[in-house]
Amino acid sequence: MQNFFLFGFPGGMEAILIVFVVLLLFGGRKIPELMRGLGKGIKEFNSARATIESEIKEGMKEGDKKVDDA
Repeated sequence: MQNFFLFGFPGGMEAILIVFVVLLLFGGRKIPELMRGLGKGIKEFNSARATIESEIKEGMKEGDKKVDDA
C-alpha cells in the first residue's frame, strides 16, 4: 500500500525501473545528447522568463511615471 507511483513520487525501485527503461529505449550514447538538449531548453526558458519579467517591470515603472506626471 506504500507504492502509489501514480499518486506520489517514485520510490527507489520505481526510479531504478525508470532509469532502466530509458537506457533500453535510448541507449547509453543518446542519453548525453538528450540531457544536453534538455539543458539548452531550460536555459532558453529561463532567459525568456527573465526577459518577460524585465519588460513587465519596465512597463510598470513607465506607468508609475505617467501617473506621477498627471
